[in-house]
Amino acid sequence: MGHILVFNHMTLDGVMQAPGRVDEDRRGGFTHGGWARANNDAVMAGAFGAGMRGTSGLLLGRWTYESFAAFWPHQPQPNPFTTVLDNSPKFVVSRTLNEPLPWKNSTMLRGEAADTVATLKRDSDKNLVVLGSGELVQTLLEHDLVDELLLFIHPLLLGTGRRLFGDDGSVTRLQLVETKPTTTGVIIATYRRREENVR
Repeated sequence: MGHILVFNHMTLDGVMQAPGRVDEDRRGGFTHGGWARANNDAVMAGAFGAGMRGTSGLLLGRWTYESFAAFWPHQPQPNPFTTVLDNSPKFVVSRTLNEPLPWKNSTMLRGEAADTVATLKRDSDKNLVVLGSGELVQTLLEHDLVDELLLFIHPLLLGTGRRLFGDDGSVTRLQLVETKPTTTGVIIATYRRREENVR
């Protein structure tokens, strides 16, 4: 059985849209892109490395995959993020993308997200990390497919933007297993799924 870890930056009011770059995601007229960069520090970098260590692949929604594929392979080397993202197997959930996918080591999971990811998780022992992919995360939570969440909670309120947890999600009980503050006030919180969520 595989393991799915959701790995995301979010503000105190739950926004996860465009943390890395000013022009990363302007959907809905979003103008606050790049909000997480000022809070980067060595603690955060270490947590990212630890979270990715032992990972056997990335699980991405269509929008995040296309955004990453247009950016990361074209960054100058050496760049540890490019190396990790380039070389990792990438499983992409989409009903609209066409094969072959443009970014190396990419595999299409076509069909309904809950069904295709459940099959992948059941039939493999892969440790998969979900980056970004807010709509996919909401679907996976709804179907009890997320085992763990590693959240970088920033001391920031944006008041607008796409939120990681929607208003129409199902009840999901989590267990807090670790917290760590960074030097910039970010709280790194690790949550695991409680077994009573399993239907």
